[in-house]
Amino acid sequence: MAKEIERKFLVRDDAWKSNVTSETRIRQAYICAESDRSVRIRTKNDETALVTLKFGTDLLVRDEFEYSIPIDDAREMIGIADGHVIDKTRYTVDFAGFTWEIDVFAGHHRGLVIAEVEMQSETDDPKLPAWLGREVTGDKRYSNQALATQRSRPGLVHAL
Repeated sequence: MAKEIERKFLVRDDAWKSNVTSETRIRQAYICAESDRSVRIRTKNDETALVTLKFGTDLLVRDEFEYSIPIDDAREMIGIADGHVIDKTRYTVDFAGFTWEIDVFAGHHRGLVIAEVEMQSETDDPKLPAWLGREVTGDKRYSNQALATQRSRPGLVHAL
């Protein structure tokens, strides 16, 4: 079983853009969204698709299972998912030995920019780039699941 160990931050400015190593357009939606588990469908660049199952209530460490699925199946499932579809572009930036994923949201959450860093261990202590804002690791309002399934208040969601 795989473990997802990640920290999440709001992004303060665009200084990260000069160090981008990849760019992926993502669409995702939730088939199941409970407090301790979720089933997410995600497409990447409208070419490949994944179904992801996550278990656990800790937003720092959760059990995660991920599988490829046919793109046509993913499109159909996204069309019948709960809540609304998340549209975002994910950029990667390498910084001080860690790869940061910066999600620039479009659509319903336009203007929101969140950076995540995945770690191998809970004791990893990545150096934080200057372009990061407030840490939101334990704040459920910034989980993709909450962004897709709950009504958000922009004043809270976009506060640095």
